Amino acid sequence: MSDYTVFPNAPITEAVIEIKAQLPEETDLKSLESFHDHIKNRFPEKQEQRFLKADFKLSQKDTPITLPTKTGTHGYLFRSHKEKKVVQSKIDGFAFNKLKPYENWELFRSEGRELWELYFKIANPIKIIRIGLRYINRIEVPVPFDDFSEYLLTNPQIAPQLPQEVSHFFMRLEVPNPDIEATAIITQTMDKPTKTQRLPLILDIDVFRITEYVGKTEEMWKAFEKLRDFKNDIFFNSVTEKAKELFR
Repeated sequence: MSDYTVFPNAPITEAVIEIKAQLPEETDLKSLESFHDHIKNRFPEKQEQRFLKADFKLSQKDTPITLPTKTGTHGYLFRSHKEKKVVQSKIDGFAFNKLKPYENWELFRSEGRELWELYFKIANPIKIIRIGLRYINRIEVPVPFDDFSEYLLTNPQIAPQLPQEVSHFFMRLEVPNPDIEATAIITQTMDKPTKTQRLPLILDIDVFRITEYVGKTEEMWKAFEKLRDFKNDIFFNSVTEKAKELFR
């Protein structure tokens, strides 16, 4: 683990702890909804998570035939607009989202763990099959600038003989880390310039581990610490010193 600077103006716009789980067959939506009874004083708003599924198959003439669309409820969102937090109670697991402002990892992890343990008591998962951390960063850089490399060390490169202006880009990289049996999905893109002449560069870091934990295990939270270190390594080695000055 490396020691990294805690910035007073960190660019984190959203952080997510996600735990995918296999639940018992008898688990129903009503029991997942009952999670709200334990947290409604902190997360007063309740919202259904809906899904839409449309399948198709090929006919004998290789013509696509659309099958009936299926819709339903996948789980529930419990939201606190005041504290900018969301808890997700779903038929395939749990998630805890913290929107900006993000305080620190210790507070975020502790609250996420407390909420997960409530979900665990209600849903009684058979096993945990995936754990993940996702951090979405919005880095607003002043314009004009000469090259993305002034702020991002992984950046789009255009062939020298082509026009060098870019109106939009989207990059997605998958980076494995065999040492901790994890993978990172790193997505970089850009948003529209702001009225204050800033260009938002989006650095989205999603680190996860496919696993199998049974029961309420301390081992899973130790793995989360390793995922957090991996996420930090990616972030701090992806931005330049010039970018870091924006966060101080």
